[in-house]
Amino acid sequence: MIGARTYRAVAALALVALVSACARGEPNLMRIQSTQGPDEFAIVPGKPIEIPDDLSALPPPSAPGSGNRTDATPDRDAVAALGGSPSRLVRDGRTSAPDLVRSASRYGVQPGVRQELAAADLEFRRNNRGRVLERLFNVTTYFDAYAQTELNQHAEQERWRRAGARSSAAPPLPAE
Repeated sequence: MIGARTYRAVAALALVALVSACARGEPNLMRIQSTQGPDEFAIVPGKPIEIPDDLSALPPPSAPGSGNRTDATPDRDAVAALGGSPSRLVRDGRTSAPDLVRSASRYGVQPGVRQELAAADLEFRRNNRGRVLERLFNVTTYFDAYAQTELNQHAEQERWRRAGARSSAAPPLPAE
């Protein structure tokens, strides 16, 4: 037979669990436990080593810590792959092309849009934090919260094809 003291202990434990699950902090829908996860971008392959025809044409050795000819340049490589001119990049990786800025802002720029979107997203995450037990047991609720905003790529592809637009292929439907 369970005594009153045990009931009180269980009730106190349940109350603590309930209060901890209702924390008021910023909602975290992913609830990833480890902060020491793999970093997919930590290892970047270098460019192949090339021996020029004339070794005297090589630049003098640079200072320790500075770049060399085989270092990866992802910003410049991406610009070149998209048909742009890597020489138009500023040293910090931004483009110096005023045409790009002018084209992106041709319909106007809404001041404070980042703060507005951040506030709307915070409100959305607070309203879709998951159930108490999901929060208590650190269950990821991100995918459930954003499921209604997910794009059905196959339906969208068919919609564009019916409208007569050319569209690229989509990945095949998952096997059931």
